[in-house]
Amino acid sequence: MSAVVKADNDPPPWNFDLYPGGNAEASHLYSEDSGYGFEPAPPGVAPSRFSMKVEEGNYRVTVRFGDRQSATRTTVKAEARRLMVEDVSTRRGQFTERTFIVNVRAPALAAPPENAPGGKAVRLKPRELATATWDDKLTLEFLGSAPKVSALTIEPANVPTIYLAGDSTVTDQPTEPAASWGQMLPRFFSSKIAVANHAESGETLKSFLTDLRLDKILSTLKAGDWLLIQFGHNDQKAQWPQTYVEAATTYRSYLRAYIAEARRRGATPILITSPERRNFDTAGRIVESHGDYPEAVRAVAREDGVALIDLHKMSKAFYEALGEERAALAFNEDGRDKTHHNHYGAYEMARMVVEGIRGADPKLAAYLAKDAGRFDPSKPDAPAPKTGAPST
Repeated sequence: MSAVVKADNDPPPWNFDLYPGGNAEASHLYSEDSGYGFEPAPPGVAPSRFSMKVEEGNYRVTVRFGDRQSATRTTVKAEARRLMVEDVSTRRGQFTERTFIVNVRAPALAAPPENAPGGKAVRLKPRELATATWDDKLTLEFLGSAPKVSALTIEPANVPTIYLAGDSTVTDQPTEPAASWGQMLPRFFSSKIAVANHAESGETLKSFLTDLRLDKILSTLKAGDWLLIQFGHNDQKAQWPQTYVEAATTYRSYLRAYIAEARRRGATPILITSPERRNFDTAGRIVESHGDYPEAVRAVAREDGVALIDLHKMSKAFYEALGEERAALAFNEDGRDKTHHNHYGAYEMARMVVEGIRGADPKLAAYLAKDAGRFDPSKPDAPAPKTGAPST
């Protein structure tokens, strides 16, 4: 790759040389003037996050791994800890490349016409403002036991997009050790498709509408895209009167509104039942906590001819296969949290979603990475709570 300094008027692709003396070596910190560089790191810690200022959209990123002097082992995450490439190893003097698609977005929306209802931006929560999810940069994080990236190329990509609409079990969790299946999903897809995770903690079918998050998705959703929809954890909370929806009536109606909006634009909706919470009975079986909501999703899928991924059913099989004690190793806060996962749990959940995609939509399954693999939730990987390269 050539070492061409990026400037505002440079045509893509943009090429960066990360070796000492290159145009993007570790000492080149990000600035508004250059529009690219490494984010500052704490004292004594080598910079690991590289950013480039870009417009919102999909970008093809090609990373060259390896080092002339030593063996390397690198994982790449993007934006808010989205897993893109995991555990790439090279021998001393060996180099290899991987390519993936990163989706970048900003909160702005096209202003509605005069006197028309609507808004100019997504209504972000305070906790979202400081994350890499909604800023004006594409950010890559290089992690692992011996991370080393020698060069990278970034260029716009015109590819189909998988949009995710959901809650905290889907969102890009911003800090360790929490993680979600949506955060892990990009790793399982090829470089011919993007994953745009618009899910956010605390969201419901209603609030996702009123916060203009669905509007944001619909502003770029196009024919040939997919919309994966998973809500229920918060929708069922009757103590939240402004966003509560009843499983037998309004919950189904809101699901159908999302389905109709996707289909009107030529996109394909896929419904996903919520993963269960980790509550065991004395017989070692998972206690149902979602009431009639999973069956409501199944009913809408049947009646409206929508593909379904039954994550509710698969998650129960997963927890019960692990058993009560070991299942805690798949959850955040050392198992004290019974709803949200850590890296291991989120990774296994993503594998369930991938397996569900294989059965639900062969056209989407054709975009899976060659090494995506098969998965049986009743025969999970061994628990490993510290699996994966932790973000700094």
